[in-house]
Amino acid sequence: MSAQRFQKPGWITAHVFNPLIAAITRGGLSVHGSRVLAVRGRTSGEIRTTPVNLLTVDGTRYLVAPRGHTQWVRNLRAAGEGELRLGRRAERFAATEVGDDEKPPILRAYLRKWKVEVGVFFGGVGPDAPDADLRRIAPDHPVFRIDAA
Repeated sequence: MSAQRFQKPGWITAHVFNPLIAAITRGGLSVHGSRVLAVRGRTSGEIRTTPVNLLTVDGTRYLVAPRGHTQWVRNLRAAGEGELRLGRRAERFAATEVGDDEKPPILRAYLRKWKVEVGVFFGGVGPDAPDADLRRIAPDHPVFRIDAA
């Protein structure tokens, strides 16, 4: 396996933006599709939470990791399941990682919806990029299909 790309969040993101979005989402308001992902830590066994953007494409729901192979990605791979929270509602789900060949239309839809927020993490590739560019960056951005548990 090649080196797995991960872009660590800056201080403002880690200490201001993500906690703010998580608090708003925990309060029951979705910010442009936001949810709080809860997944069991692969080493500690403790529940870990982080804000994520839930994407729906043709009726199928996905989680995309714009920053690459993050801790939540590694934990979700190990657990294979988790919970999406919005306010008091918690939805258990099973996660299936999507192969790189299937990612281009999902990444395109993700970039169409959230490019302003996350575009910097996609190496200049935008929603109107050729499929070849989306395939090239696909290994750097894990994608999980979300199915009801």
